Amino acid sequence: METEAHPAPPVPPLPPAAATVAKAPAKGWLGKLGPGLITGAADDDPSGIATYSQAGAQFGYGMVWTLILTYPLMVGIQAISAQIGRVSGHGLATNIRRHFPAWLLYALVGLLLLANTINIAADVAAMGQAASMVLGGGAHWYAAGAGVLSAVLQVMLPYRSYVRVLKWLTLALLAYVVTALTLKLPWLQILHAAVLPPLAWNKDYITTVVAIFGTTISPYLFFWQASQEVEDLRADPDARPLKRASEQARDQLLRIKIDTVSGMGFSNLVAMCIMLTTAATLGAHGITHIGSSAQAAEALRPIAGDFAFALFSMGIIGTGLLAVPVLAGSAAYAIAGAMRWKNSLELQLSGARKFYGIIIGATLVGTALCFTNVDPIQALFWSAVLNGVIAVPVMVVVMLLASRKSVMGALVISRRLRVLGWLCTGVMAVAVVAMFSTLG
Repeated sequence: METEAHPAPPVPPLPPAAATVAKAPAKGWLGKLGPGLITGAADDDPSGIATYSQAGAQFGYGMVWTLILTYPLMVGIQAISAQIGRVSGHGLATNIRRHFPAWLLYALVGLLLLANTINIAADVAAMGQAASMVLGGGAHWYAAGAGVLSAVLQVMLPYRSYVRVLKWLTLALLAYVVTALTLKLPWLQILHAAVLPPLAWNKDYITTVVAIFGTTISPYLFFWQASQEVEDLRADPDARPLKRASEQARDQLLRIKIDTVSGMGFSNLVAMCIMLTTAATLGAHGITHIGSSAQAAEALRPIAGDFAFALFSMGIIGTGLLAVPVLAGSAAYAIAGAMRWKNSLELQLSGARKFYGIIIGATLVGTALCFTNVDPIQALFWSAVLNGVIAVPVMVVVMLLASRKSVMGALVISRRLRVLGWLCTGVMAVAVVAMFSTLG
């Protein structure tokens, strides 16, 4: 929960026993997985699935290099976002409000809300289409049910219970790994394309690269992971912001590193399996245009069989149920932080009406767009492109925040993370400029 209605009283030093509990590392590797794993899994939402499917179908294995390149970059920027939340004790929006002009805050938060709402619409529509193909019936009604269910779960379940639900939903992504393993893939050809990619300078190629970057390195993921670190901090009575509890820093920063490296690795592994699957099936059979994730699943059926079709389709539904709450939640955290509203998924509806109002509103507006003439196919792809464009100024602000002692105290990010973060920002900026130059 973040609120500035009253100044917080000074926090007394922890007694030795409590300090020992706070410093104790999580047991085992799995115990260290949390915000990073959920963030990485949410990255492979139906919008991302459609983008990776289009890339594989249209360019074969020639886009694999983008996922190799983005992995260390997304690890860097997500780890930095997580550290800002855990070290400062506040989400990104609150930190931006405190250290940057109001116009910049409102511009970034407004663009984030726009992009997330479009993304929710695209994801919910894809879930409805996938459910309709598997179960029969009207896609719009499945979409409406998915949107309402996502909103209800966020409002009704307390944070700790909700996080457990999200962790289980990450298993849905294994469907794409299994699908890829059922195919006989030309690994030498894939390796050659990854090391020596067939680059091209044209509108379709560059726009697809930006779409992949935008769906892999997305602004809503920065806000979400930082806010989840704050939620975990508030949920632990023995924990404090690291800049005021240096004795906890070593274990917590190590946990963030393991969590983020694992979560982003899982994310890009799944993305690569989707790309390889569609390249080896759809692209190899001359199907080079994929409008949605559901269309990719349908096109798989006559080529790879009913089993691959069912796995691909169920994965769309599972990842959508994971991603929609993250999209709506990240927008709510951002707006609530900007407006100084109470914000925490651990609070009941009566204690944070405005925060939950944003979650419900963004989810229902996105769901309602499925019943309009908005083309979900175009929304899927262009929401990823929009995320790529918005990501650049957001990353610049994140990097400046993480390097300021007024935000991070003595725990400003390391030189290695600083280099990686600015490299990620630069790569994304170059990709966006290249896209606009080819459009022109």
